Amino acid sequence: MLFNSTEFAIFFPVVTALYFLAPHRFRWLLLLLASCVFYMAFIPSYILILAFTIVVDYIAGIQIERSAGTKRKWMLALSIVANVGVLGFFKYFNFIDANLAGIAARFEMHYPVHNLGLLLPIGLSFHTFQAMSYTIEVYRGKQNAERHFGIYALYVMFYPQLVAGPIERPQNLIHQFRERHYFEYQRITSGLKLMFWGLFKKIVIADRIAALVNPVYNQPTGYHGLPLIVASYLFAFQIYCDFSGYSDIAIGAAQVMGFRLMQNFNAPYFAKSIAEFWKRWHISLSTWFRDYLYIPLGGNRVPVPRWYFNLFFVFLVSGLWHGANWTFVIWGALHGSYMVASNLTKGLRARITSLVGLDRFPRIHNALRMLVTFHLVVFGWVFFRAHSLHDAMYIITHSFQGIGSSIANFSTIFNSEELAVAIVSILFLELIHAMQRRRQVRLWLSTKPWYYRWALYYAMATALILFAKSDAQPFIYFQF
Repeated sequence: MLFNSTEFAIFFPVVTALYFLAPHRFRWLLLLLASCVFYMAFIPSYILILAFTIVVDYIAGIQIERSAGTKRKWMLALSIVANVGVLGFFKYFNFIDANLAGIAARFEMHYPVHNLGLLLPIGLSFHTFQAMSYTIEVYRGKQNAERHFGIYALYVMFYPQLVAGPIERPQNLIHQFRERHYFEYQRITSGLKLMFWGLFKKIVIADRIAALVNPVYNQPTGYHGLPLIVASYLFAFQIYCDFSGYSDIAIGAAQVMGFRLMQNFNAPYFAKSIAEFWKRWHISLSTWFRDYLYIPLGGNRVPVPRWYFNLFFVFLVSGLWHGANWTFVIWGALHGSYMVASNLTKGLRARITSLVGLDRFPRIHNALRMLVTFHLVVFGWVFFRAHSLHDAMYIITHSFQGIGSSIANFSTIFNSEELAVAIVSILFLELIHAMQRRRQVRLWLSTKPWYYRWALYYAMATALILFAKSDAQPFIYFQF
């Protein structure tokens, strides 16, 4: 079920009303059933995959807590193998199979395995990582094994963040299913505002930008020069508004019912370095890799060459997590290279900054750092968005070819009205981000007179009606 669909517009208020009307002892069951309905709206049979991993991890968590020594390790390994095995089979089997078939064909060898034609279950990477965090935390002694099967199942399946996160930790979420949540006007309206803002980012900004980006990236060889550049810049804002819009709706929907989910985005394009970008972008995933892969590998508490390997390897795995395609692997490797290069050149950059006197103008220096970081990220997005490495390389090598002729034909390639709406929307988005640096806009709005607030609400509602795409577009991160 899409957050931006008519079905969800009915589903959410009905479930929320029933949640507050239901006795506290039955609320977990209501949410679990609602989450099953929400997930089964996509492909009903795939709920069996969720059921399998939930049963395995529920039993493993209890056995890990009860056991000691080697048995605990084996139970944790069983849980991880089950989760990674399901993820690997559905997400990477065809990718590995296609590459092996290509190698066999190159050496004129017979390769008997055929592509299975499997559809990737919606949100598999997200709820797999959330489930893995549970058994790992139980193993580490930071989370008690959950004895209530329904509560544990709800932890994995909680519908607001089931499909695309945030990827929660058991310490933050499980205990909340036992808390009694009351109907609180201020909390509910605050959650609704966040949902509304997320919907605005998705259907007014991201979906309209998609109408400009998709024709170029779906057939890049038909373009050169400025259209490729503009489409790449626009995609940076499309993917941000699409994914952060989903997170806002998820966090807001949970907040309406009284649940607190972690922040997943924090104005990432204001970052002054790639390291800072990853502290602001998809925070729940970057902290997951930090806690469960980077630190166990030794983090930065190892010799420098090993530290650089740890950085690069984590980003390489992150790229593969995003998709079974070499474009995602290159994207992850690129960000890993950025991180390594940043640490290697830290001293040199500091000396150059001092030499040219930029350290005396911190605002200018920070603006330049943000500009450089943003362009490094945009360059990486080319690989993320392109359908193949061939397409990505074409876009990179042809973006600055024939710019003069592409300017002359620019108005025939991009709809001027669509482009104007996209640019104005992006400027409005960044204005909100600038305001957020001083104070949360939702809190700021609550201090204003009612007529001021409602005038803004009506303006944004009008924008939704006038500029929203008529058909509900899936969220980009559903494919992961």
